[in-house]
Amino acid sequence: MQGMLYLCATPIGNLGDMTPRVIETLREVDLIAAEDTRNSIKLLNHFEIRTSMTSYHEYNKVEKADYLVEQMRQGKNVALITDAGTPAVSDPGEVLVAKCHEAGIKVTSLPGAAACITALTLSGLSTRRFCFEAFLPADKKEKTAVLEELREESRTIILYEAPHHLVRTLEELLEALGSRRLTLCRELTKKFETVLPTTIADALALYETEEPRGEYVLVIEGKSLQQKKEERQAAWQSMSIEEHMAYYGKEGIDEKNAMKQVAKDRGVSKREIYQYLLSK
Repeated sequence: MQGMLYLCATPIGNLGDMTPRVIETLREVDLIAAEDTRNSIKLLNHFEIRTSMTSYHEYNKVEKADYLVEQMRQGKNVALITDAGTPAVSDPGEVLVAKCHEAGIKVTSLPGAAACITALTLSGLSTRRFCFEAFLPADKKEKTAVLEELREESRTIILYEAPHHLVRTLEELLEALGSRRLTLCRELTKKFETVLPTTIADALALYETEEPRGEYVLVIEGKSLQQKKEERQAAWQSMSIEEHMAYYGKEGIDEKNAMKQVAKDRGVSKREIYQYLLSK
């Protein structure tokens, strides 16, 4: 019989968040794949877990995934852990999960701590709809493209950032998004946990004089639907009615329906658009 893969969430700071189910599973599997075995051995020793470990990280994720899949094909059960939090969330574990599905190997997830969800629930911002971007791309062009998308995002946005990049990221967010509401979270679940509701501009002003410390989760207010509507209406108003009609004409919309849409965009009646065009 084939083995299976267990995605085991580990604490993001407080060891009390380790679940009994994860502890039991880590003791019973044949092999633990860990992001950094030097960090994970401390966790395993704390809970008296003696299972063999192997490294699985960003730089060996493809070839090591093939090795782990082969081990599971031979009947071994494998647990995947990261340094902190839930495997496969902004993590090379997604490669291993994909390869397991391709090979027909069963995968299960043992839930636990996740910094993004912890920060979201603490933020005081809307939790009904949200998007998780993790770390912004290092590549400048790719980062610019992502920030352009986030400019129009109406859902609450969650980002990760390291302390030495925080000021630069806040500068880029301020330029791209304006000074939206922001909740800064750091040292989550630890002794010096900090949750700071602020704005992007005020956070930037703070950390231009104070050195950032610890790993940060940034929870950012999305653009309101009302604001998006007002911005769209302002864009339409900057066009002449003829240009507005031509825009929909290029989209292949017939004149009657184009007039209807132009009237809706501009917040006027269809008759008003018709009368204007008739007078030209």
